[in-house]
Amino acid sequence: SAAGVLVCLLEYPRSKRKKGSTMERCGQKYLTAVVKVFGPLTRNYYIRAVLHAALAVPAGFLLSTILGTVCLGIASGIYLLAAVRGEEWRPIEQKPRER
Repeated sequence: SAAGVLVCLLEYPRSKRKKGSTMERCGQKYLTAVVKVFGPLTRNYYIRAVLHAALAVPAGFLLSTILGTVCLGIASGIYLLAAVRGEEWRPIEQKPRER
């Protein structure tokens, strides 16, 4: 469904860590560009928490989608906790290679 595609597009690009290094996923740079276009709507974890919670509500009415509802609810809680701690999504920029 469209909600699943939206969640996949939002979740596939990894965020850059504050400390250490982060491995970029295969093909992530293309989806990172899409996520960067939407700016604060996709970077802010409060917005992501609300979005995941809102997507979980309609799925909770069918028994066949209850597992997806639980997963979206847990993801919403994790994003809310991360937002309270001051985290946000940051793109992984490639460093220029030294010669």
